[in-house]
Amino acid sequence: MSTDFCAQNPLSVSFADVEEAANRLQGIAFKTPVLTSETFNKRTNSQVFFKCENFQRTGSFKFRGACNALIQLSEAEKQRGVLTFSSGNHAQAIALAARLLEIPATVVMPADAPKVKQEATRGYGAEIILYDRTQVSREELAAKIAAERHLTIIPPYDHAWVIAGQGTAGLELIAEVGELDLLLVCCGGGGLLSGCAIATKTLSPQCKVIGVEPEQADDAARSFRTKTLQTVTNPDTIADGARTPSLGKLTFPLVLHYVDEMATVSEDAIRSTMFFMWERMKVVVEPTGVLAAAALLSGVVQSENARIGVIVSGGNVDLSEVNRFFYCN
Repeated sequence: MSTDFCAQNPLSVSFADVEEAANRLQGIAFKTPVLTSETFNKRTNSQVFFKCENFQRTGSFKFRGACNALIQLSEAEKQRGVLTFSSGNHAQAIALAARLLEIPATVVMPADAPKVKQEATRGYGAEIILYDRTQVSREELAAKIAAERHLTIIPPYDHAWVIAGQGTAGLELIAEVGELDLLLVCCGGGGLLSGCAIATKTLSPQCKVIGVEPEQADDAARSFRTKTLQTVTNPDTIADGARTPSLGKLTFPLVLHYVDEMATVSEDAIRSTMFFMWERMKVVVEPTGVLAAAALLSGVVQSENARIGVIVSGGNVDLSEVNRFFYCN
């Protein structure tokens, strides 16, 4: 951990924030199931617990953070409405949470975002503004629209209330299965990884926490190694939820403080793990959702005779495009 960096960037979220988020989300967010697989256990020679956020409302963990954030807005902010930018899962989460709380929602989405995610976001009642990710900065476009319309921006990961909400997934997992030796969490912008690491290091202090991202979108792994924020531009990976340009100003110091290691997995490992979970575990999981499991199944991370937690982040697959998973490079 870089002491100087963390001293300049104080930690924004505590375990108490995660606990408070869990209380707010009771009766709103689902308590998702924890699944096991004998075949997976045999292949890894460990006991693996899958926290299945693909069964969360809107099909991903993102609903936890979105709802925790929107609940805490002032009445004036709720009346004016909110805006976010997202390739899909956070978009859907904001849209549904806003509908439940009767808040107008606008979402800036890339035009090439999976159609199933676009349609679901519209279906939850949000206005969608599409843009070309190769030509336009989503952050700049979102800031411009929010200023014009006087909307409150709720970013997909770099927000204390969002991070605390995501951490409730890790809190629930350990509350159900007990202490762990290892926890694996996918990483895009670091909101889920940060939140779950905070909960895990408090409830199971000896547990090692590893973040996992695609080899072709390894900005967080490079940032972790160098202790300097690294970026990536429109990485070519099927894990669309991990195409974020970098860790955030809030998530980077949290990752440095709470996470023990970062790992990366190949596109082939992502595909083969996704198909394994579809075929053997009978659950629909999207490419980003299997990153953590892929690190184990591919042997990138090895920890025999251990109790291992795996956060399965989401299951929003556009089934009309499944063939591309077989034939892409």
